[in-house]
Amino acid sequence: QLQLVESGGGLVQPGGSLRLSCVASGFTLDYYTIGWFRQAPGKEREGISCISSSGGTLYAEAVKGRFTISRDNAKNTVYLQMDSLKLEDTAVYYCWTFSTSAYWGQGTQVTVSS
Repeated sequence: QLQLVESGGGLVQPGGSLRLSCVASGFTLDYYTIGWFRQAPGKEREGISCISSSGGTLYAEAVKGRFTISRDNAKNTVYLQMDSLKLEDTAVYYCWTFSTSAYWGQGTQVTVSS
């Protein structure tokens, strides 16, 4: 069964960094586009970055230049390196992929606070 599990969230001060991981099981991540989304309290879920099977990347304007998505196919894992974190980055972060339907992880909480 295809499954995604996120980890790496936590509490960080503004300007700090975190690295999120999305580990895939039940499928080989190499062949899929993987996305990162986030949902802040009271707001809709928004897409922030994705990486294609060929390694192409896209970023939302809100995170461009601060976040970096990467993949390690040997570990069946996609990472989201988040630098220069801001208060407004506080959200639950989810990874996503699509096969015959959409698959979501359970999410990991990122809180940016002083």
